Amino acid sequence: MTIVVGWTPAPSGQAALDLGILLARSAGESLQVVTVVPAPWPVPSPARVDGEFAAWAAERGEVAVVAAREHLSQNAPDLPATCSWRHARSAAAGLDRAGADHQAIMTVLGSSSDGPHGRVVVGSTAGRLLHSSRIPVALASRGYRPGTATTVGRVTCAYRDDAGSVEVLQRTTAIAVAVGATLRVATFGVRGRTMYPPQVAIRTEDDVLAAWAEQAASAHARALAALDGAVEPHAVQTALAVGRDWAQALDDLPWERDDVLVVGSSPGSVLSRVFLGTTATKIVRHSPVPVVVVPSGG
Repeated sequence: MTIVVGWTPAPSGQAALDLGILLARSAGESLQVVTVVPAPWPVPSPARVDGEFAAWAAERGEVAVVAAREHLSQNAPDLPATCSWRHARSAAAGLDRAGADHQAIMTVLGSSSDGPHGRVVVGSTAGRLLHSSRIPVALASRGYRPGTATTVGRVTCAYRDDAGSVEVLQRTTAIAVAVGATLRVATFGVRGRTMYPPQVAIRTEDDVLAAWAEQAASAHARALAALDGAVEPHAVQTALAVGRDWAQALDDLPWERDDVLVVGSSPGSVLSRVFLGTTATKIVRHSPVPVVVVPSGG
């Protein structure tokens, strides 16, 4: 079993590889570091432009492989890892194929450079993989650096108390147990706009929030009871996080460098592929720590 990392010699690639190293070392798995370069044209060009393009793509792939090996030698010399490059019509297609070829348990990507530092920014490659991958997809936050962390310390499950949530929690628990990390179950909520007169609206909103918190706490208790001894309930942290928007809600929880957030896809996704629903997408896009998105059954 192995973990595939989508690598480019750029900040996003370094973040992905650092996250891949953390996850692989935590789970005792190997790494397949893969760079995808454009496929050559299917029809030869009379001017031999196709040959020049193929040579350029191959050179680009070799340079990326050298850079990946250097990063690994400096940061994870003890980790079993293979670096390679391949042709594909797109980076997403190439990584998807690599995952299948290597029977990977996960694909790891970095964030797009077009977004806030420290948050997960879903780029075009990640977006396509999230719609097509049959295995979990891990996304490093932009500029992610694990610091002194060498393994995952805590795994947080974003729990939404719907048809697929128990399955997602079970898979999150399996991840936490496999990597020897603490498990936390968290439910996130966004408060509505304050209405006027405030003395009426605030009381109403607070009443709604209190009822929601009570329901979420009961849902956590039921979910932990359904784990069937996979982990002792008293050893699991539970949390409710609320904010005026999703960024505030995610920031309402304390996070550490060795934290990972797990989010489930929408139930009923075609062919059990990863597919993010509206709420899950908002949680992912505002997460201050790396996110693992897992397919949930339907």
